[in-house]
Amino acid sequence: MTLTAESSGRRIWPDDEPVAEAFGRASANLPIPDYLQAVYTWAYIDPTNVRLLDRPSVVTVILFGNYRRLRRACLSEIEPGQRVFQAAHVYGNLIPDLARKIGSTGQLDVVDVVPVQVARCRSKLRGLAHASVRLADASEPGAGGYDVVSSFFLLHEIPDDVKRSVVDALLARTGPGGKVVFVDYHQPSRWHPLRELMRRVNGWLEPFAESLWHHDIRTFARDADGFRWEKQTFFGGLYQKVVAYRL
Repeated sequence: MTLTAESSGRRIWPDDEPVAEAFGRASANLPIPDYLQAVYTWAYIDPTNVRLLDRPSVVTVILFGNYRRLRRACLSEIEPGQRVFQAAHVYGNLIPDLARKIGSTGQLDVVDVVPVQVARCRSKLRGLAHASVRLADASEPGAGGYDVVSSFFLLHEIPDDVKRSVVDALLARTGPGGKVVFVDYHQPSRWHPLRELMRRVNGWLEPFAESLWHHDIRTFARDADGFRWEKQTFFGGLYQKVVAYRL
């Protein structure tokens, strides 16, 4: 996914011009999806809440103490010098950790469909010349191949039709020998003490999440057979890491 200012092909950087002006023009051509505004304004669009929620300690609480473990699971798929595509800004410190893991010989491209999220992510990557942030929809990533494509707790936040578009788009971004790493929610075991709590939370705050309880991520892919799929679950099945390797 590529972000441009007024589709000019030039990346928007804070020292080019005022961020509000740049994002105002860019977002006029890329409206925030209706489902995102309807369900997640409080979490991802409201600037005050964004500042409050974008903290490793908050993410750790939300993930019942599993944030570091899941972050490590994602980072374990990354090697120095690789070209990495990150679909959507992630609260906490995953994204700067990705940039540090690949090092200056690699490349990190991050996209998000919400201007405040792009600005927030860019502030975390300040001074890292090998990392860039662009405003774009994950279902329309544009051209370019990557060694690793990362989706960290994105799929549970989007409707199933958008899941299909995003999964297909991310798979298409892998170059020869590349892979896509999905870390997200999963159906917890029947005995899991948090199973009913998570069902209630999904009904209240995460209406698109429970789909991942009933459908493997590979079922959202049109070209699933073009990849080798591996799945690992964590914390009694509540979370999953799925890696799709291009054949």
